[in-house]
Amino acid sequence: MQFETIRTQLDGHVATLTLNRPEKANAMNWQMWQDIRSAMQWADATPEVRAVVLRGEGKHFTSGIDLNMMLGLQERIKDDCSGRSREKLRALILELQDTLTSLEKCRKPVLAAIHGGCVGGGIDLITCTDMRYASADAYFTVKEIDIGMVADVGTLQRLPKLVGNQGLVRELAFTGRKVDAQEAQAIGLVNKVFDSKEALFSGVHEMAELVAAKSPLSVRGIKEMLNYSRDHTVADGLNYIATWNAAMLMSHDLNTAMMASMAKQTPVFKD
Repeated sequence: MQFETIRTQLDGHVATLTLNRPEKANAMNWQMWQDIRSAMQWADATPEVRAVVLRGEGKHFTSGIDLNMMLGLQERIKDDCSGRSREKLRALILELQDTLTSLEKCRKPVLAAIHGGCVGGGIDLITCTDMRYASADAYFTVKEIDIGMVADVGTLQRLPKLVGNQGLVRELAFTGRKVDAQEAQAIGLVNKVFDSKEALFSGVHEMAELVAAKSPLSVRGIKEMLNYSRDHTVADGLNYIATWNAAMLMSHDLNTAMMASMAKQTPVFKD
């Protein structure tokens, strides 16, 4: 697939999506928002894709929302009626939220490889991914406070569930201070820190290959269950997994995995 602001590559069963506006520090303009959603829909619909790596080209992962996009908001929502103007703004925010939610809706695990800056909208973006990894030079900041706005496309809803510390999340949101890679790992925002960008990209691709080698049907079910359980009670989650496995458990993947295990061989699954 070809996109204006994202470079795609399919290596075996791993799709790499690279934010590709390095001259703008991968600032997320209107086109990139649309490309992110389209790229995730492509990854979800393509059987050969079993895992997705999301990374950035150039010096930074992303500097967040493009300020030129922010400056153009008034023109996009302009209307003689103030009520209709605000209605347009609400619809626009919901559309941006839906773009990022497309990472969660994608049935394939999404692994973020973060180097350099991950700023503002970049936090909204990575909190939608399944696993996050960073290079030693990476830093993170909930920057919206510094441009006089409330983060509105996912950070305030997802970050508390990732780090599990309301006080810390409030500190980051109220101050906009930088979190370096080591602190990000300590608070649970990233899984692992690599010494360099090159080591990061290599290590995350290896992790994606490990995921891609597993039963695709099981991997998709795990993501579905974890996302559901995050937002529901334990009882709801248990009930859902019982229903899910009643439908999905007896599969070719189960037979393939069991036979390979008994034969001490590596299982090979259909997409």
